Amino acid sequence: MLQITTKLFTELTTNQLYEILQLRSEVFVVEQDCVYQDIDYKDQKAIHILGYKNEKLVAYTRIFKPGDYFEKSSIGRVVVAFNDRKFGYGHVILKYSIEAIETYFKETEIKISAQKHLKLFYESHGFIQNGEEYLEDGIPHIAMLKLI
Repeated sequence: MLQITTKLFTELTTNQLYEILQLRSEVFVVEQDCVYQDIDYKDQKAIHILGYKNEKLVAYTRIFKPGDYFEKSSIGRVVVAFNDRKFGYGHVILKYSIEAIETYFKETEIKISAQKHLKLFYESHGFIQNGEEYLEDGIPHIAMLKLI
């Protein structure tokens, strides 16, 4: 079972921030063999969605109100630890993140920049592709939109 908590940047403990950065680095830098600048000064504007299993961070996203990342509200850095993907935690944390955008921002539109190979995953949550494929940090991405 995934225990989910939501925190502003200023509410994160040093340990929680370290867990977030470690998980993002483990997946986005090491596993995907992609050198990119993860620490982008956007974490301070985000609401952080942390998913714990047995007190270990295994799933994470960050959400933004309109104007803080895209012109619409958005979800980013969607990540699940490799060994925990088989439990469907990506679906759980994304669903929670969509609901958090409704709760915190009262928004009805979400824009994401999705890795192209995850298109079906995001489509299963109601996102639709908007525009052509593009490269972001050397990885094929697509813009996707969802109306809540």
